Amino acid sequence: MAQQLQQLLGLDTTPIAVTFHDTPPEDISRVENVEASGCTYWKRASEGKTFYTEASDHYNCPIGCYTHNVELPDAQMEELENTLGLMGELGYISMDEVPGIPRREISFKNAVYAPLADMQGTPDIVIVSGTPKQMMLLTEAATAAGINTENGVMGRPTCAVVPAVIQSDGAASSLGCIGNRVYTALSDDDFYFAFPGKHVDAIVEKLETIVNANRALEEYHQQRQAEI
Repeated sequence: MAQQLQQLLGLDTTPIAVTFHDTPPEDISRVENVEASGCTYWKRASEGKTFYTEASDHYNCPIGCYTHNVELPDAQMEELENTLGLMGELGYISMDEVPGIPRREISFKNAVYAPLADMQGTPDIVIVSGTPKQMMLLTEAATAAGINTENGVMGRPTCAVVPAVIQSDGAASSLGCIGNRVYTALSDDDFYFAFPGKHVDAIVEKLETIVNANRALEEYHQQRQAEI
């Protein structure tokens, strides 16, 4: 399914999967290097690496710790407050917005990151990045599969798409944020689409039909445009 998803959409970046665990998985190694942001682990998984993280592996990312409900030591909590304060001073965010940012309800313990093709079992969430046209096709496939897409298009912070999808049990798009784009080197032309891992079969099943239908409709509209 992962291979079909990538081929049908013509993705340049490998779709990834994330699964949360209460205890460290026995057959997967912990991440070798602690990264500057939680979403950097998305990038490492898209590069073909499978690993798990513990709460402390996320301490460098105060915003990601907030959205993923990572319990922070005093020093990192102060950094979170300072980061939010800076964002407020810049007019980037209002403190009134913070309570409305999606956040995991369960305290973070461990998470496995992997290319979708290598994830064992059903992941909690699948994250795909690509161009607007590619994400359009994926959204249409999700809709055709009867998956809730009422989350719409999300803005900052990118990592909030994870709890949003888990809480709604539906799909969501994220335009990304400047932090994510710096830490993951996401192209200016790309954004994200995320959905519960349990729906991947249903989405891919509809995707081929959607792709073929769009090709036919593209020809129809081109011909119609030429005739009018």
